[in-house]
Amino acid sequence: MQDLSTLVLTGLAAVLTIHIVRWYFDPLRKIPTVGGPSFPLLSYIAAFRCMYDGKAVIEEGYKKYYGSTFKVALLDAWMVYVSGPELIDELKRRPDDELSFHEGADETLQTIYTMGADVHYDRYHIPLVRDKLTRNLPAIVPDVIDEVTVAFQEYIPGNIQDWVQVDVLKTMRDVVARASNRVFIGLPGCRNQEYLDMAVNYTLGVFKDKMIVAPFPGFLKNFANRLWGTNAASVRRAAAQLKPVIEERRQKMAQYGEDWADKPNDMLQWIIEEAGDNESRRSAEAIIRRLFVLNFAAIHTSALGITQAVYHLSEHPEYQDELREEVERVIAEHGWTFEAMAKMWKVDSFMRESMRYNGIGLGSLLRRAEKDVVLSDGTFIPRGTLLSAAAYSLHRDETVYDQPDVFDPFRFARRRAAKGEETRHQFVTASAEYIPFGLGRHACPGRFFASNELKAMLAYVVANYDVKFRNGGKKPENLIFAQAVIPSPTAEVLFRKRV
Repeated sequence: MQDLSTLVLTGLAAVLTIHIVRWYFDPLRKIPTVGGPSFPLLSYIAAFRCMYDGKAVIEEGYKKYYGSTFKVALLDAWMVYVSGPELIDELKRRPDDELSFHEGADETLQTIYTMGADVHYDRYHIPLVRDKLTRNLPAIVPDVIDEVTVAFQEYIPGNIQDWVQVDVLKTMRDVVARASNRVFIGLPGCRNQEYLDMAVNYTLGVFKDKMIVAPFPGFLKNFANRLWGTNAASVRRAAAQLKPVIEERRQKMAQYGEDWADKPNDMLQWIIEEAGDNESRRSAEAIIRRLFVLNFAAIHTSALGITQAVYHLSEHPEYQDELREEVERVIAEHGWTFEAMAKMWKVDSFMRESMRYNGIGLGSLLRRAEKDVVLSDGTFIPRGTLLSAAAYSLHRDETVYDQPDVFDPFRFARRRAAKGEETRHQFVTASAEYIPFGLGRHACPGRFFASNELKAMLAYVVANYDVKFRNGGKKPENLIFAQAVIPSPTAEVLFRKRV
């Protein structure tokens, strides 16, 4: 028995020694660690601190190592953060065979398992969003606004006398899902509650399935996903529901060719056309996976963004009249149109400032090193390392923004009023000082659609409702867990319909 105990202790000592040696010679050890120790096993202390106090950890690194790099511990990896315009621009410029956005997203979301290998390796949906969706915005924005109008009337009951408490986060998520799917699958599917529930649950399922799969070694990930993952079942159910629609559209394509009366102008149609006769693309499940991935991108971030804006509006009723004057004046001249959305500078500025002030994550410009890389500041980044820009800290940097800790809703409208600045500082405009949508060729391709959708929602709210916190309260603190920034789900917001 004593020999067995000695053998076990010797084995443990050997494993610990191997970890210590690997840590000592790991190139990442030379990058400063923030949030706790980097020593083997003890680094989990830093990882747990970063999960629950990530904002303070990253802010500490940003101030201490500004213009260079620092690293923080995640439960399953290290994340190297960069700061300063030079390194942010470098993340933007580096080619994908050096620093890859897609491989970074795959590692953090386990996309091969949570979304599907075909979606990960064959990303034909991205050009559809970047090109076809964006080019069609003038035609589809009125449909989005129509769906926003119908959805708000359905989800927020009441009359002009009554204040009604609204679960803002859930309501905005449901409105975003409706409005987005008006463009993704059209009428009447975008109002099918069963389908919408599957789309929303898929979005939440990506994060759940990622947590299931991530701890397993590579050869067991697929097994774990098949056994405990939820999204594959959601895709199968939605495919069964939409398969008749897909087949009907294919029959019309075969009968009429490229065009026919009342041909749908939506993402489902574009995907069917792009899939063609490609066996790996044309099945109902393959098409649904594309649609659900787009729902994941559209619903999650947009719902958080508009919720934050409504919270700010509720905290500052004095801004409602100024926004309302702009909305009513622009609508009187242009109607509820794509052109009208472009004319609403104050609404645009409100959304941009809300995104600057809150963000949707502590980092942005996620990348993974596909080979050993030396950054311009001399930092050696070994292959396989995850990198990100410290977005939250950048957006609260007093050398970049005046009074960065003050919510100033018309900050960017004033900047655009200066000569030569009219097209800059828009909600969708990315720069080295504003990176919630990313930057460069991997900036969010759907941001132009999302911008119009969110501005339409905010404009509709200020035109049709008064909003306030119960008892005149303040905007509750955001919940920050790991790298995510989430508006409080328990805020008590009251809506009252206007005459």
